[in-house]
Amino acid sequence: MRAHGRRYRGGFTLVEMMIVILVIIALIGIAMPNWMKARESARTQSCLANLRQISTAKERYVMDQRKTSGDPVAMSDLVPDFLKNQPACPAGGAYDPRPVGIEPTCTIPGHELP
Repeated sequence: MRAHGRRYRGGFTLVEMMIVILVIIALIGIAMPNWMKARESARTQSCLANLRQISTAKERYVMDQRKTSGDPVAMSDLVPDFLKNQPACPAGGAYDPRPVGIEPTCTIPGHELP
């Protein structure tokens, strides 16, 4: 098709492509912080679930071994008899089962049982 002696060329102009790229960058800029927050929240929730499993396994161990308040508990006491395998914190922290009567902990701040 010709318009005023020129042939019509389909496609996008450089300006149109730049506008599309800028819109995509703006959307990524808005979505990225929310995605990061959701990922961190998921890691925290997963860690708390692991701490609850360790706490339950520790309670069963204490009852089975007739331990009393303040007696030390090691992760090796819980694995493999009371936990199938040693859980790992998704944020890279380390778990400490703590003595009898104290909730287990994680080395990552904010990863603690209520």
